[in-house]
Amino acid sequence: MAATADPLTYQSEVLPGVSRTFALTIPQLPEPLRHAVGNNYLLCRIADTVEDEPTLSVEEKGIYLDRFVGVVEGHSSARSFARDLHPRLSEGTIEAERNLVANVDTVVGITHDLRPAQRRAIERCIRIMAPGMAEFQSELTVRGLQDMRQLDRYCYHVAGVVGETITELLCDYSPVIRGRRDQLFGLSRSFGQGLQMVNILKDFWEDRERGACWLPQDVFADAGVDLSAVRAGQTGARFVFALCRLIEVAVRHLSSAYRYTMLIPAREAGIRRFLLWALGMALQTLRRIRENPTFSGGDQVKISRNEVRAIVLATSALVRSDRALRWLFERAIDRIPRPASAT
Repeated sequence: MAATADPLTYQSEVLPGVSRTFALTIPQLPEPLRHAVGNNYLLCRIADTVEDEPTLSVEEKGIYLDRFVGVVEGHSSARSFARDLHPRLSEGTIEAERNLVANVDTVVGITHDLRPAQRRAIERCIRIMAPGMAEFQSELTVRGLQDMRQLDRYCYHVAGVVGETITELLCDYSPVIRGRRDQLFGLSRSFGQGLQMVNILKDFWEDRERGACWLPQDVFADAGVDLSAVRAGQTGARFVFALCRLIEVAVRHLSSAYRYTMLIPAREAGIRRFLLWALGMALQTLRRIRENPTFSGGDQVKISRNEVRAIVLATSALVRSDRALRWLFERAIDRIPRPASAT
């Protein structure tokens, strides 16, 4: 896909290729927010493409991520960055992401045309995310992260900061929301971490195949499990027990995400849908993982289109009712089985 004459058209056209979830949720936002949030997501996806490219060394990833910060801030050439990076992308990178890198100048051009407050928020996001990704690449191993503290730090750099950025964009959009900034900002990291933990749990086996593991060693060691030794289809009760502990942590973060969503005024139905759909899909994925904790691939716990449709219909129908949404959220939590003891 070549960039069209209209950058915003390109942005909307490329989004479904890199994320079906965000291609569904972002269009729910009011137009001024839609462009900024969509742009922020695509910039994060470019950074993520560098992080995940299997043929780049740790040192090369650090160099490209550092250059990308300069590109977003307007200090470096976007075309030069794309010209150098694009040929290095292998078949391990999907075509839509390759296209995104090839057209980074179009995406960054949108960034530079945003309102000053929007641009500052997005630049801060990439300035925190990119070095964090580079740092954790040097610690990448199938043994997992050292402990929960490291997992929290990783999730902040790749997702928590995105929650903060969206909060800043929401506050710039609405004076009413801006009046709740402190409460929202206090919950925003947790919102991002909850969503990221769901992805980490769902993609565990695929990540492991490429030599990566984002699970915390200490949680599994406490259960008598060595993450470097586990094999798909051969996990036992102790592994499941540790996995369920992490599911519980993710549920607590998603409970914060629910509180965050309820701080958005009911009349802002589009913003609520954007948040609720992501929250609902994350909770349903956790339910699938908990019901099949010995899964050996993400496809086995991926939610179906019918499940997505049910989430969309239910939350859309109840979006303006705090009482009904509370019932819906509590019902979703109750459907995630509680963990059993390790044996």
